[in-house]
Amino acid sequence: MKNFKIIFTFVLFLLFGFSNAQKIGVVDTEYILNKLPQYKEAEARLNSQIDTWQSELQNLNSEYEKKRSAFENERVLLVGDQLKLREKEVMDLDKNIKTTTSLRFGTNGEITKLRSNLVEPFQDQIWGAVKTMSEKNGLGIVLDKSNNNNVIFLLPRYDYTDKVLTILLKGTSTEKKEKTNTRSKK
Repeated sequence: MKNFKIIFTFVLFLLFGFSNAQKIGVVDTEYILNKLPQYKEAEARLNSQIDTWQSELQNLNSEYEKKRSAFENERVLLVGDQLKLREKEVMDLDKNIKTTTSLRFGTNGEITKLRSNLVEPFQDQIWGAVKTMSEKNGLGIVLDKSNNNNVIFLLPRYDYTDKVLTILLKGTSTEKKEKTNTRSKK
């Protein structure tokens, strides 16, 4: 009788453990972002802005190099206030280049802010789609394999990336249909 109680208790613990086990799924958000056409358009606009800023910076650098070179060549001919004035021009241009570089391309620069503003709405959409998909499939935990380099092996049945992408793309096609319907009604 004592053995029966021990075995019965062990079986109950096993059943309870299996019933409360969490299902885990994995999603690749980077792959999803690259498949969204709106993200590609926004990223192209951002890259265009970056190219514009880089060309402006290159123009400033070439202007600085010309002025610095001219100053170095004429330094022996300049005296007093002229020397100080030309040296100040070159130094101010150098400061301007460093400030512009820091403001635009620094760690807290405009590019970082624009990129986070670009990605944030798409991350919110992906989060909503992941939440919908995880509730639909009864997942307790969803990992992101694009940010988590610790995923060594993954069976395809646990990869829910395509399901999330399908939810997102259905949402975009529904939004497009609603927009065209409201336009045609006007």
